[in-house]
Amino acid sequence: MSAPYPITLYTADTPNGQKISIFLKEAAIDCEKVKFNLSRGRQHSPEFLRINPNGKIPAIVDHQAGISVFESAAILSHLSQKFDRLQPGSSAEQLVVQQWLFFQVGAIGPMLGQLWWFLHGTTTRNEEAIARYRKEALRIYGVVDKQLSEHTYLASDQYSIADIAAFPWLRTYEELDLDITPFTNVLRWLAVIESRPAVQAGLAESRDGPAD
Repeated sequence: MSAPYPITLYTADTPNGQKISIFLKEAAIDCEKVKFNLSRGRQHSPEFLRINPNGKIPAIVDHQAGISVFESAAILSHLSQKFDRLQPGSSAEQLVVQQWLFFQVGAIGPMLGQLWWFLHGTTTRNEEAIARYRKEALRIYGVVDKQLSEHTYLASDQYSIADIAAFPWLRTYEELDLDITPFTNVLRWLAVIESRPAVQAGLAESRDGPAD
């Protein structure tokens, strides 16, 4: 008996979880959604660890392919290829998208995530760490701003999974107490992405509803 949905998404209301919800809305893919309350620890259950051995969201089960996929960039790459959505046609253009996708994985997420932790996740104030990660976060915004001075979107003039990956992180600048006023291209890009109906729907779906 086949599964009622092609995809089951395990997620939570975090930037990494939001990415996948946004993609699914953009691609008009209906799926089963299992939303975790991360404080309850279900992500560490034996059942979920069989899907993602690292015990983190997001993860998916692709019932049609008979596989599970974890790590948000891998999920975005898999889904964009599977459904032929939000990726350019040529291999050279696809490589550019992958470079900016991995820039999010290797730079944007870790640096902004560390800044968030030292600002909000710990009760011990570490000014040296905050200064370090704030400086690096602003440097990263500068890298993105320069790229966006030359292109409409992050990888090219075409909206892609690279934009979906970076957007949920870079939109958190106010929460991270970052002044990004000088980065006018980033501000333009954030406004353009946030105005997309599918992005709004993906963010709302991540935010609303019960979590187990």
